Amino acid sequence: MATTSTRVVMAPKIKAPDFRRIELTIKGTSPLVIHRFSAKAIQQMRETQEAGSTARSKKAKEPKDFDALFEGAKHISEEGWEGLHAAAFRNGAISACRLVGFKMTLAKLAFKVEADGFDRVDGAPLVRLINSEAEQWVTPVRLKAAGTVDLRVRPLYREWGANVRIQWDNEVFTADDVVNLIRRVGQQVGIGEGRPDSKESAGLGYGLFELV
Repeated sequence: MATTSTRVVMAPKIKAPDFRRIELTIKGTSPLVIHRFSAKAIQQMRETQEAGSTARSKKAKEPKDFDALFEGAKHISEEGWEGLHAAAFRNGAISACRLVGFKMTLAKLAFKVEADGFDRVDGAPLVRLINSEAEQWVTPVRLKAAGTVDLRVRPLYREWGANVRIQWDNEVFTADDVVNLIRRVGQQVGIGEGRPDSKESAGLGYGLFELV
C-alpha cells in the first residue's frame, strides 16, 4: 500500500526592525525657495466648491497682496519658527537612488526624517531652518491651462541651513549609505522650488547644499 508524505513548509523568520539614527548639519550652497499652499488659497478653493454653480458668476478681481502671499507661502511651525517640509529630504534621497542603481521602492520603506515641529496650518512635518532669513522672490510663471503669464511671489533664503535627523533601516542601508545619499541630494537633486530634480523643468540650480 502506497503512502504519501507530508512536506512541512517552515515560515520565514522575520527580524525586528533595526533602525539607526544620525543627525547631519547642512549649509545651503544655492538659494532655497519655499512654496506652501497658503491657508487663504485653501479657503478660497473651499468656498468656490461649496458655492457650486453659483461660483461661476463673474466677480470683481481683488488686488494682489504680495506681502500676504509671501507670508502665506512660508512654512511656519506651531511655535512660530520657519522651516521646510521634512519630506523634501526623504523624497530627495529616494530620487537619488536612481543615480546608484538602488531600488527606490526599498528606500521608501527604509528611510525617514524626524520632524522638529509641525506646520501651524496643515500639520505638515517640518525641519527647522537655521541662520536663515527670507526675502520676497517675485517671478513670472506660465499658466499652461490658460496660456497666460502671471506673477508669483515666494520666500527665498539666500543663506540657509538646517540640522536634519534621519532614521534608517540598518538591514537596508549603512550609515555611509545614508550620508552619501544626502550628499547626492545636496549636490545633484536639490530641495524646494527650482531644484535640479524639478518635475516641471530642468530647474534653476536652487536648493543645493553641502554637509558641514
